Amino acid sequence: MFKKHAWKIFLITAVVLFGGSFYIAEQSTKDADVGVEITEHVKGNPDATVVVREYADFQCPACAQFHPITKEFLAEYGDQVRFEFVHFPLVTLHPFAVPAAKAAEAAGQQDKFFEMHDKLFENQQTWSASANPTAFFIQYAEELELDVETFRRHMRAPSIDAQVEANFREAEAKGFTGTPTFELNGEKMEYRSFDDWRNAIIAAIGGPMGSSTVDTTSDVEFAI
Repeated sequence: MFKKHAWKIFLITAVVLFGGSFYIAEQSTKDADVGVEITEHVKGNPDATVVVREYADFQCPACAQFHPITKEFLAEYGDQVRFEFVHFPLVTLHPFAVPAAKAAEAAGQQDKFFEMHDKLFENQQTWSASANPTAFFIQYAEELELDVETFRRHMRAPSIDAQVEANFREAEAKGFTGTPTFELNGEKMEYRSFDDWRNAIIAAIGGPMGSSTVDTTSDVEFAI
């Protein structure tokens, strides 16, 4: 009889503990979403009629190579172009692409999306080779003077997960398979060099053609 009651007590205790753990986990997940606001990521002139949209993966080497090109271009033509960034993490190739995207989104909750975006691309070889890239993401958050606890919490936010997933599905629905992929005024761009890319946008603006001053190699793979 004692064993029978002891077994019932064990089952009840297990159910209570499991239920309590589930509740705590669920509550923690809800708390991670507190304060999160999902927004577009736009640089340059938000009202410009020329719109460049980049679908990119923070762990993609070709995206990192393109980063200084887009940065230089916006420094020169940013007042005439609306530049939009969209996540396209190729998870089968880049296992840390989604965590990196979430780090950028978490920084964006403190108005530092593009600052984190730059750090991720400029330090790609460091964090992507690590067994624990999150440690580097925290370091970058500290360097950007973010509230690190809030940053950590927002990296776990379900709404940020959903946003990254939605971006990926958008690119997938358009038939895109590599990164970076660019659209110019809603049309997928085709180019064979950095200068081709640059001059296509300048032509849309209506300005004179030119060449990038960024030192790049001629054998760059433009989409990975």
